[in-house]
Amino acid sequence: MKKFLLAILGILVILVAILLVKTYTYPFKKNTAGTSEGWKPVKNDSAVMRLSGGIKIPTVSTGSMGVFNYEPFDRFKEYLKNSYPLVYQHTENYEINKHALVFKLKGSGSGLEPVLFLSHIDVVPPGDADIKSKEQNIFRPDDQPLPPVSEVAEDWDFEPFSGAVAHGRIYGRGAIDMKGMLFSLMESMNNLIRNGETPKRDIYLAFGFDEEVGGQKGAMQIAEHFKKAGLTFDAVYDEGGLIMEKGNVAGVDSDVAVVGCAEKGFLSAKIQVKGLGGHSSMPPMESAIGKAAVIMQRLEDQQMKPVITPLIKNFFDNIGGSMPFTSRLAIANQWLLSPLLISQLTKNNTTNALVRTTTALTMMKGSDGTNVLSPEVEFVANFRLLPGNTVKDVRDHIAKATEGFDVEVEEIDNTREASAVSPTNTRAYKLIEAGIKEIHPGAIVTPYLTMAGTDAYKYQIVSKNIYRFMPIKINRSEQQSIHSTNEYISIGNYLKMIHYFEYIMKNYDK
Repeated sequence: MKKFLLAILGILVILVAILLVKTYTYPFKKNTAGTSEGWKPVKNDSAVMRLSGGIKIPTVSTGSMGVFNYEPFDRFKEYLKNSYPLVYQHTENYEINKHALVFKLKGSGSGLEPVLFLSHIDVVPPGDADIKSKEQNIFRPDDQPLPPVSEVAEDWDFEPFSGAVAHGRIYGRGAIDMKGMLFSLMESMNNLIRNGETPKRDIYLAFGFDEEVGGQKGAMQIAEHFKKAGLTFDAVYDEGGLIMEKGNVAGVDSDVAVVGCAEKGFLSAKIQVKGLGGHSSMPPMESAIGKAAVIMQRLEDQQMKPVITPLIKNFFDNIGGSMPFTSRLAIANQWLLSPLLISQLTKNNTTNALVRTTTALTMMKGSDGTNVLSPEVEFVANFRLLPGNTVKDVRDHIAKATEGFDVEVEEIDNTREASAVSPTNTRAYKLIEAGIKEIHPGAIVTPYLTMAGTDAYKYQIVSKNIYRFMPIKINRSEQQSIHSTNEYISIGNYLKMIHYFEYIMKNYDK
């Protein structure tokens, strides 16, 4: 017995030694913080006011394309033309479907695939916040103060379409998503032209106008236009990742720049469950709503299997070296500790979304009366597909969850597969890393999985190298203001974003 226990102890010692050796020798990416603060913004009131003026134009997209109010979009086109005459004079520029905009700056070389930068003109509605009085000063583009504003949305420091410039910030719906990026791209191209900088390869800008409602009339049509023209791009850059301020990524004591190299797929299923209707005084043993509840419980309890994909492994390899020892131990020894690592990841809403196709029950409709049994109950389940899972996988998953019940399943919105995963060993990705180090030398740069949908997905037909990243450093509350109340971008972030895109445009072939 003693020999047996000694043998077990010996095995445990060897196992611990293996775990420690693998942890200390694991090839985590070495993230060396820069010695400087990076490029410092230079005051540029004109650029700030051009963005402020663009935010004032309420280019809101809601519902179906048939109910769009296109007047603000027409006004926005004219505003861009008046704000950036050099860009319009020195590029080939045209419209797709009247409101999507394309700009092409000709490069000096030949035979090189062009680079494409994306943004979108439309914004989500500002919300239905109550109105209250606030004493605030907002500034017009001519820097003349307005009288105190008497009515602004309760949860906004300034009116949602004021374009207010105050407290070192530019306020308004679309400041981050995504007029800030659109105007920074126009400023960057304008600077190149003004300074006589000619890139080696052609540079394209493409701005859709319906991204917030699916991008079917804007980005999709632009991408198809490019394909018909025989264009393929060396890289496509769009929104997606951000620079998360120190403390926002659990366990990492640094800023973290997450670059979306893929995005999740999408499927929303409306599930109609049938049963016996009638008066509630004589109910059946199982009502339609009870059956629906069983199905919903199945969907939440038996979700699709979590898995650490190669992209997420790459993510952990990049940030793991800056994490606590226990996290490094689990990442370095997934051959043994993978179940434990996955268990921990699935306990957190954010990290759970990194490792599985998520299930969200979002809408439900049943009886309209307290004493009426509805013969039919419907609810909506929204799935965000992990790369590696397919639409067919999700359909099979729904079929299993509804087995044994009389149901009808209808897919609503825009069902689509998860995107392809773009490589990180490309010139395009390395320029992102260099551009980030230019403005935030201390940030850890890592590939990432973008959770939400973007227009970038539609450009897979013209490029294999698609990267989703907006070079602004934000904290958690600023991130939560996107599509919510009190959206703003700091002037420092905006000016650094202009410099970042100008850096990539100038240095792509150097």
